[in-house]
Amino acid sequence: MDRIGAFQPGSRGGILLLVPVFALACVSVAACAAEATVPVPEQAQIGYDMTVRIDPVARTLEGRSVITVNTSEELSLVLGRRFEVTRGRVGTAQLGLSAITGEMRVWRVFANAQMPRRIEVHWRGELSALDTSLDHAQTLGGAQPASGADGTFLPDASGWYPYIAGKLASYRLAIELPAGQRGLVAGRLAEESDTDEGYRARFDFPAPTGGIDLMAGPYRIETATMRGIGGKPIRLRTYFHPGIADLATSYLASARGYIELYESWIGEYPYTEFSVVSSPTPTGFGMPTLTYLGIEVLRLPFIRSTSLGHEVLHNWWGNGVYPDYAQGNWSEGLTTFMADYAYRERESAAAAHEMRRGWLRDYAALAPGQDAPLTTFTSRTHGASQIVGYNKAAMVFLMLRDLLGRDTFDLALRSFWSEHRFRIASWADLRHSFQVASGRDLGGFFDQWLTRAGAPHLRIAHAARSQTDGGHHVTLTLEQSAPEYRLRVPVAIRTAEGEEVHLLELEQGRQTFTLAVGARPGEVALDPDLRLFRRLMPGEAPPILRQVMVDRNTVTLLLPEGGAARAAAETLAAKLQHRPSRPGEAADALPSAPVLAIGLEAQVDAWLARHGLPGRPEVVRGKGSAQAWTASRPDGGMLAVVSARDAAALEALARPLPHYGRQSYVVFENAKATERGAWPTRVQSVTLD
Repeated sequence: MDRIGAFQPGSRGGILLLVPVFALACVSVAACAAEATVPVPEQAQIGYDMTVRIDPVARTLEGRSVITVNTSEELSLVLGRRFEVTRGRVGTAQLGLSAITGEMRVWRVFANAQMPRRIEVHWRGELSALDTSLDHAQTLGGAQPASGADGTFLPDASGWYPYIAGKLASYRLAIELPAGQRGLVAGRLAEESDTDEGYRARFDFPAPTGGIDLMAGPYRIETATMRGIGGKPIRLRTYFHPGIADLATSYLASARGYIELYESWIGEYPYTEFSVVSSPTPTGFGMPTLTYLGIEVLRLPFIRSTSLGHEVLHNWWGNGVYPDYAQGNWSEGLTTFMADYAYRERESAAAAHEMRRGWLRDYAALAPGQDAPLTTFTSRTHGASQIVGYNKAAMVFLMLRDLLGRDTFDLALRSFWSEHRFRIASWADLRHSFQVASGRDLGGFFDQWLTRAGAPHLRIAHAARSQTDGGHHVTLTLEQSAPEYRLRVPVAIRTAEGEEVHLLELEQGRQTFTLAVGARPGEVALDPDLRLFRRLMPGEAPPILRQVMVDRNTVTLLLPEGGAARAAAETLAAKLQHRPSRPGEAADALPSAPVLAIGLEAQVDAWLARHGLPGRPEVVRGKGSAQAWTASRPDGGMLAVVSARDAAALEALARPLPHYGRQSYVVFENAKATERGAWPTRVQSVTLD
């Protein structure tokens, strides 16, 4: 799904992943590994031995932790400031006073050559009330430890347990809960008991990790066991709320299939278990050994065939090999390529083409300045970062596979996994693996795609055909914007006998090629299969709703003047744009910037007519309780319109509409989308006279 997060030194947690179509944001706040037979790298100089007792109804937490330190340096001990330390010692000395930094308490642990050092902390505190009304973006952006009868989620970033800042660590953690509740953290389930007195489980995570997230709820647990390629038993589990317990068997089977797929593709699964856990809030998180998905998300029929596999793969990329965040998070793009895109390739060539088209349409929706180099991407924080860190990065891997060939590409990935699992690795480490496997210097390829913001603009500047005694020829001039890229540009020459594809090595801003073709050429098309990452020209990219969602220059016009409709329009604008709107007045002349207009049907029709704008497209006319669509304005600007029958219909769009950014139009009946689609992408081509 919208997928993992790996440990970032000096921070707690990282926002990651995305679900195709539904646009969930998957977060993983810990990048780690969990298998007792794996040697612990030098970074794992810290170990936690914890017991926590949680009462979800009273919303209380009590804990005890013994921290073993095998390093002599000065350290910082951190705990969320909402919690009270009832006892704390460093060796034989009292813990002392803490400083306050934001929402955290910080204790200074002085350097000491005596090892191992022992820190013991007893703490307690009250948890926030679980709020099941939050949408996925609000859940994603929050870092509060929350609890209730329907579920408990303690994100690592909330500081719910005492930890040593900036250090990877192993842990043993025992969870104690009232009867009827069950819980887990990432790791190997070592002990479990469930009696009338309560539930207790202990998890071991002997390899280094960046943080711990805890989940609990009134779960029904189902278990299955499989054998990995090395013969190791792998325990599969579902922790599902009673209302979806009937889905357990199918999810267990799907998880097994994905583990088998990626073991054969990359190498041995790095853990001893994988669990699918339901959440009472509508989101998706990915952690090592498990994924935490909203109840309603798990009910969606496509999740098992898309997002689940993405989360399983993150156990290799991101939670098996950790990104070096200081040099860019490569794991999101690689996981998107080997999961979301790979599933489309297996479905059909047309489905894969449609995903590439979506990536390039999304990128075309970004305004100048919203892009950033891949070396600066760490996690998904908004639509623009997703478009770069997931989509652009995935397409870089596609272009690399096209350049090297599938066998060499896969060989490099297996080597990368073998050399770096449970270690921090960078884009440079990935490049090294691909260079060794291919025997080629790939410095130029990686440099231009990773360190530059933006993408090349390509166009056919001139095309002509000729015929000599030697046969038919096409003379073609291509232009690209500065700074120049070294590109392998696919060009299709269409003749009466079929289509010939030529790969042209473009290195200059303007370059002319002469191509021999087998029959009389009739048309030249630039990259018709959309395999090259580039900024689509205006004629190639149809307007989509995402443009007004991510472009900070968008002017928002709220057509209702007051009442419930005005309030619903304001809420919808905030949900769509995730930032303060740039408001405009309905009576003003249209700005050159993209425009988002929201209103009731009569208001929308009157406003469109007053400004001489295209009316409702036929595909949405008279349908549903609300419609949203995009259009190109006569002045060249972009327009998005949201029109609803009444205030209630407008209010119903607040939750679903933000998930349809890749569409050019959507029809709703209340909160359900009944029709959707994107205006056709136009291939850049020239007819040869």
